[in-house]
Amino acid sequence: MENKNNTGAENKMGVMSVGKLLFSMSLPAMASMMILALYNVVDSIFVSRYSETVLTAVSLAFPMQNLTIAFAVGLSVGMCSVISRRLGEKREEQALETASTGYTILLVAAGVFTLVGLFLSKPFIGLYTDNPELLKMGSVYLRICIGVCLPTFVLTYCEKVLQATGDTIHPMIIQASGAIFNIIFDPIFIFGYFGLPAMGISGAALATVLGQAFAMIIGIVFVKRDRYVPIRFSKVSYDKACASDIFKVGLPAVVMQGIGTAMTSLMNGILITYDILATTVFGVCFKLQSFVFMPVFGMNQGLMPILGYNYGARNRTRMVKALKIALITALIIMSIGTTVIWLIPDKLFGLFNASDRLLEIGCTAFRLISLSYPLAAISIILGSLFQALGDGYLSMITSIVRQILCLVPVSWLLGKIGGLHMIWYSFIVAEAIALIMTLFFFSKENKKFKFE
Repeated sequence: MENKNNTGAENKMGVMSVGKLLFSMSLPAMASMMILALYNVVDSIFVSRYSETVLTAVSLAFPMQNLTIAFAVGLSVGMCSVISRRLGEKREEQALETASTGYTILLVAAGVFTLVGLFLSKPFIGLYTDNPELLKMGSVYLRICIGVCLPTFVLTYCEKVLQATGDTIHPMIIQASGAIFNIIFDPIFIFGYFGLPAMGISGAALATVLGQAFAMIIGIVFVKRDRYVPIRFSKVSYDKACASDIFKVGLPAVVMQGIGTAMTSLMNGILITYDILATTVFGVCFKLQSFVFMPVFGMNQGLMPILGYNYGARNRTRMVKALKIALITALIIMSIGTTVIWLIPDKLFGLFNASDRLLEIGCTAFRLISLSYPLAAISIILGSLFQALGDGYLSMITSIVRQILCLVPVSWLLGKIGGLHMIWYSFIVAEAIALIMTLFFFSKENKKFKFE
């Protein structure tokens, strides 16, 4: 596939000052991720104002929704890693072929999840509850959000293609546009403003898919204009070698993201035996902590293409410098987040119209869970290095150990020993073990690539 639009200009990822490059690429991504976090929280706030039952239904639906996002993001991350390395190696044609192959893969994945959403939503919610109201609300929400998931896959694809070339401004616009659309139309559809009927949980789901469709259209326009990887959506193709490279990083990334779905499902199963509101607390904590994690994930979005490009260019000095700056920044962000949560957990949960019981469980849970955040900062940034180097399976192994082999059984055990209160300590234990594993893997990578 010929790339006639490449200007031959040196990509900024190989020449710009590392600190300036990292923040110029990360800050837009961090901003867009914060807007996404704002949407996630505002969406739940509106839902909670409708009823606490609806908020619980959304929490039960979250694992399936998260699994869909895991495939969209994971496969796109694999593609992004390959594209950035090919650009660093000055192999522009292969970069373009990788983008085209990645699009084909994501379309197939979107088709599979559409069928899952249409036919398996009710059985999935039925795994957690036989309450007729919760079962109906949760399945309706999933059927809309997952049954119309094509925009999720395409807009994520567009974001990662652009990020792979060093462009983080346009991905920010793509993500922000969808989130802002959701924030505006959520209350309109949920409560029925401007003459529209009050749709409740169906309105929340409708606002979500329409916002994603809006962002998808903007993303397609930006990708068509990209000078490094000017893909033509009408001429997509599939190359086995490119697909193999994408899956090498992408499938571990999918597993790493999808492990969260399995973990959330299992944790909901444990928590609901103590108090049904504990599952609501768990869901709210995940929504709120996105304000802490999203900036670090945004940092990752800026960091990974820099690492991948300079790995392809064999410039280890720039890689090490970028990694050090990212680690320090992530630790600062996570530490600030933990401090805020310890100071005002009641104010944060109060945003969700929380009952006294919800506040009682939530404040304790959030404070204890937040102690794991600084540990997570290091694992997240080093995980980006593994993915950039094509060794995403290392991050996958760490995620499996953290969330499945450690968090879930430790939660069950601590719950049996000390009740619901003790369960929240399991997050600290799991994150500590994951950090030890991450540092071990990094020591191996350090020797392999002779990092300073």
